[in-house]
Amino acid sequence: MKALLVKYKSVIRFIVTFLVIYGVLTICYNLYLNISEDLRYYPDYVTHLVAEQTNALLNGLGYVSNVLPHPNEPSIKIIINGKYVARVIEGCNAISIIILFLSFIIAFAGKFKTTLLYGLAGSVIIYAFNLIRIVILSIGLYHYPWQREMLHTVIFPMLIYGTVCLLWMVWVNRFSKNVKNIA
Repeated sequence: MKALLVKYKSVIRFIVTFLVIYGVLTICYNLYLNISEDLRYYPDYVTHLVAEQTNALLNGLGYVSNVLPHPNEPSIKIIINGKYVARVIEGCNAISIIILFLSFIIAFAGKFKTTLLYGLAGSVIIYAFNLIRIVILSIGLYHYPWQREMLHTVIFPMLIYGTVCLLWMVWVNRFSKNVKNIA
């Protein structure tokens, strides 16, 4: 048993580091969600911001859109040309995906400055890509509402998680100092 632990020390370190970072960031995010119930942004600041930015992008693309708090659940409704097409919930704000991304990056850390900058840049890319994803999804649901299931549960999750995987691959192959230890 000891020989296996020594042999796979780097793998075990990666897994434990990933789980600890993921756990800490998730707990912090849940604390944020709990305290944000008392703030003026509904349902929380980041979700509210994503909805407002989605609205601005939709209007910038020539659609007449607006966002309204959902009266029956903690979400914000996206309305295009008077038609309710989608809702932005807490899970749509990309924070959980960014937490997953950062946990991996930190577990496969490179130099401190490189890890910090790549983590920040990757988080911005994920956030921006998620925003674009919601805009395209809203337009798709406006024009093709019968494709709701395919658009929301297959195509767009595949794109956002695909982006995260690409960022991870770039990180591991270009910046991480631990890849040689695990391989």
